[in-house]
Amino acid sequence: MKRFGWILGGSLAGALLAVMTVAVPARVFAQDAAGASMHGHVQNAIGQPVTTGEIKLTTDRASDAKSRKYTYTFPLDATGNYKGTGIKPDNYVAIVFQQDKSLDFVDSVVFKAGDDKTVDFDMTRKEYIDKMTPEEKKALEEYKKKNADVTSANSKIANLNTLLTQARADNKAGNYDAAMTAMQQATTQKPDEGILWVTLGDAQLGSADAALKAAKAAGKPASDPDVTAKFNDAITSYKKAIELNAASKKPSPDTAAAAENQMGQAYGKMGDSKNAADAYDTAAKALPANAGMYYFNEAATLYNAGKIDDAGAAADKAIAADPKRADAYYIKGQSLIPKASVDSKTQKITAPPGCVEAYQQYLELSPDGPHAQEVKDILTGIGAQVKSSYKAGKK
Repeated sequence: MKRFGWILGGSLAGALLAVMTVAVPARVFAQDAAGASMHGHVQNAIGQPVTTGEIKLTTDRASDAKSRKYTYTFPLDATGNYKGTGIKPDNYVAIVFQQDKSLDFVDSVVFKAGDDKTVDFDMTRKEYIDKMTPEEKKALEEYKKKNADVTSANSKIANLNTLLTQARADNKAGNYDAAMTAMQQATTQKPDEGILWVTLGDAQLGSADAALKAAKAAGKPASDPDVTAKFNDAITSYKKAIELNAASKKPSPDTAAAAENQMGQAYGKMGDSKNAADAYDTAAKALPANAGMYYFNEAATLYNAGKIDDAGAAADKAIAADPKRADAYYIKGQSLIPKASVDSKTQKITAPPGCVEAYQQYLELSPDGPHAQEVKDILTGIGAQVKSSYKAGKK
């Protein structure tokens, strides 16, 4: 076999790379339908399919490489497979070529009439590797190491994505304990990824909400230590997400805004309206495109906390950012109506400036909204002008 030692020569790139940019046009010779056939698969030294090139058959073992004649040529396909038919019975050498360079060979492929042989070329075999030059072996080992690192990293990312997807689904379904378990595992595997901490915070916030409802049902206050501990766990996770995102090479405005918005909810449900408002304001600055939503969330949180004047101010910010957000006008009207005055003689109610306009705008934007009837009753009760685009309800 020494006379075919040249077959293992050529550049390492030809032997190792699975995809070549230039394919050699296949030369298909006339075939005898009554002859034999062959097929097989070709993989390189790193175990990837050789997707360009061809398999050549020759019986010329005496000539040198330049003058050798090849009887049959069968092209490789995009999966590294090949097939050929019409082969005249004989004893052949089968050689893998790529860009006119021989990569591998199998000697003594003997065909009889009607044979259909499987002839594979596996360049990961020890015999092939042993014939590489030291430089080629070094390059191969470096490639394998790098590829192993990439494979490991990709596997880790795939696992994290699976955990993240499942946790989000569990949060949506109210399975907060399962979501927390998944995201605690994820943040342990990759503690520097902000979005994982946001999702963990969402699970903890959901669990805290459930605990708050249970506490109220049992007659306990929102300040119950077990409940506040759960909300604080969520806040801690959101702060971690914000910190990691800010320190990353490419901070994500979406991640920052989401964490701040959710943290605002946690503070609000704990009764900490000041920190809630600050978190919503920060979310709006991080992602101005969604400022209307964040400011409305702030207004709603403050309104629910009984901070009426602050809620009205937040509603004004929401309206400025998104003039089509109907519920912001409702909160603005609600923040102003307590300041209405009553004439002691006529008993006529006078609403403060901007109140009637806010209610009317709510009805313009949401004539069938959840607060529509309430707003109509208020307007009718204070004798406000009825707009043509809606009908006032019964007093």
